[in-house]
Amino acid sequence: MKNPDYYEKLGFKCGLEIHQRLATSHKLFCRCSASLAEDGKIGEIERVQRAVVGELGVLDVSTAFESRKKRRFIYNIFRKSSCLVDLDEEPPMGLSEEALGIALLIASSLNAKIPDEIEPMRKEVVDGSDPSAFQRSMLVATDGKLLTNGRYINIPTIFLEEESSGIESSGSDAVNYNLDRLGIPLVEIDTDATISTPSEAKELAMRIGLILRLTGRVQRGIGSIRQDVNISIKGGTRVELKGFQEVDTMDEIIDREIERQLKLIEIRESLSRKAARVHEPKALTEIFQDSDAKIIKESIESGAIVLGFRLEGFKGFLGREVNPGRRLGSEISDYAKMAGVKGLIHSDENLDSYRFRPEELQAIRKKLDIKEDDAFILIAAKENVCKYAAELAKERAEYSLVGVPSETRGVDSRAGITRFLRPIPGGSRMYPETDAIPVEVNKKEYETIKSNKVDPDAIRSRLMKEIKNEQLAEQMLWSRDLQLYTEIVQKTGAKPATVASIILERFKEMKRSGINIESLHYDILIKIFSLFSSGSITRLGAEEIIRELPQSEKGIYSIIERKRLKKLSGDSLKELARSALAAEGDRNKVRKELMSKYRVSIDGEELNSILESMRV
Repeated sequence: MKNPDYYEKLGFKCGLEIHQRLATSHKLFCRCSASLAEDGKIGEIERVQRAVVGELGVLDVSTAFESRKKRRFIYNIFRKSSCLVDLDEEPPMGLSEEALGIALLIASSLNAKIPDEIEPMRKEVVDGSDPSAFQRSMLVATDGKLLTNGRYINIPTIFLEEESSGIESSGSDAVNYNLDRLGIPLVEIDTDATISTPSEAKELAMRIGLILRLTGRVQRGIGSIRQDVNISIKGGTRVELKGFQEVDTMDEIIDREIERQLKLIEIRESLSRKAARVHEPKALTEIFQDSDAKIIKESIESGAIVLGFRLEGFKGFLGREVNPGRRLGSEISDYAKMAGVKGLIHSDENLDSYRFRPEELQAIRKKLDIKEDDAFILIAAKENVCKYAAELAKERAEYSLVGVPSETRGVDSRAGITRFLRPIPGGSRMYPETDAIPVEVNKKEYETIKSNKVDPDAIRSRLMKEIKNEQLAEQMLWSRDLQLYTEIVQKTGAKPATVASIILERFKEMKRSGINIESLHYDILIKIFSLFSSGSITRLGAEEIIRELPQSEKGIYSIIERKRLKKLSGDSLKELARSALAAEGDRNKVRKELMSKYRVSIDGEELNSILESMRV
């Protein structure tokens, strides 16, 4: 881990955007179910979208970029979880009061201020994720703050928004979306850019995630929370890293992004000294009419054209590594791929692997006027795709002359790197929502909400008192099963330490051995722990039932009877111990024999107490 001074010298700036789906009964502006569809689709619609100017009369760069792709969008419709509001064929219904209440609870837990009135807005999105080409969004709180790493990080804005559609499949000319996710309530929490190190960003993301979980009012599971990171360094510009599903690798990926930006700045400085420039694409198709280069030959035979352009002074730079396994050529290729091509060919590669003839390479250099210090790029595709890909590749090559492009990049957690998605959006895509009325905040109701705000430190103290084990208490605070633990303890009266140990340790062991603990309904677990708390079964008996149920068609009592799990206690245990002690005469041997034979139906502490009270 690098020293904090290292990041300060770099001029490192970092801010977070946390997106969390809320656990509500219905969507934000309609009454469809807020659960993902379990029923099959009942139909589909198809649309195309184009960018329009926002409230300020300016076309946003990110929406303009998406619109240039000219893709078709197909939307899958589901009976219980999509409707005419989702399809933009009917005006929105009233704002979900349930969702607003949860958003205000989260805002109060982040020490934020609430406006007198909440104004619905439209945020233009033309990537197809919403059939209406906009997302409804509302500012619900400002000026929050959160203590982390011994200092406060400001949270200037908190939004309540509609979730986007989920991608079912994607191709170069069409994207297929599911409408079940569209419109589910979502909060977006934005910090300021004062996070000082990647590790602090990770710590803050974990703490905000903890607060969200502790409300007990947010959805869980893959995709229900997404973290985006905005970073910049001296000499660069703001870059958004989008789509952290888990925070475990957040600090590592931020460090990789810093490395990438430093390399791009180095490349810019070197190219500047060489007075490098990028030339316009030229047609090269005639050069390859009888080519042995398989990838080019097959493309031309399918009706493609070949374009190429000169990168003056770029020789050796396209092969420069910017991240492990990633080069400047990879960065340029990512842009070209947005047009629908699979990739491009550049002169810093091993061109022999493509089986180009010497005369073809010579013709390319002549046609493009390639000098000793130059590089070139080739793209082969259908004419409209090829021209667009060449345009995008040229744009990205030109960005190399200014350093770090301001862009949104998708996170590849497995590879520990990021890849280009689109230009970073600006404020030009916002405009008023004319179909949804403003909402006046009831300040008295908000005061009641504030009285229930989440305080992780207070919850940690409570767990320490209950469980009386610092390690287990800390694990339970961060566990996704904290709410389950709390309700089991409150509803069954079972010992907190025992409940925590079973949930944190035994559940984990069972999952590793392939037992589907998640299949056990909440009410079933409450019943099992109630039997344990009442003395009907032992702790080991409870664990045995939990282990057996997911793999059995029988119920709790059938398992108790079949596996003889009913607890031996009181007079029954005393009589069993007395008979064994009379026959054996040695307490230790009796203890071992009885615990071996009745392991899951005898409480060891009770047996010890009984044996100690008996005379040999």
